[in-house]
Amino acid sequence: MNYLYGSKTGAPPKLVATFDSEEQLRAYVRWATLSERDGIFQFEKGSSLASCHQYRYSSEPLTDEDASAVVHNPTPSML
Repeated sequence: MNYLYGSKTGAPPKLVATFDSEEQLRAYVRWATLSERDGIFQFEKGSSLASCHQYRYSSEPLTDEDASAVVHNPTPSML
């Protein structure tokens, strides 16, 4: 399992989605990213990262959040 985290500038990361593979996760982030300037990202409205300014991902959980509480393998067609 791969974990996608989003955060606002200066805030701790929050689990926003999980994926079966890193390739799926990276493709989703590429799709969701509208722009980046000085390390601040703007993401597609309706995406799991919509309210975030930054993201990171990991193959291991980085927080104690419940992975079943977030969307698994989101796709653009889910909007």
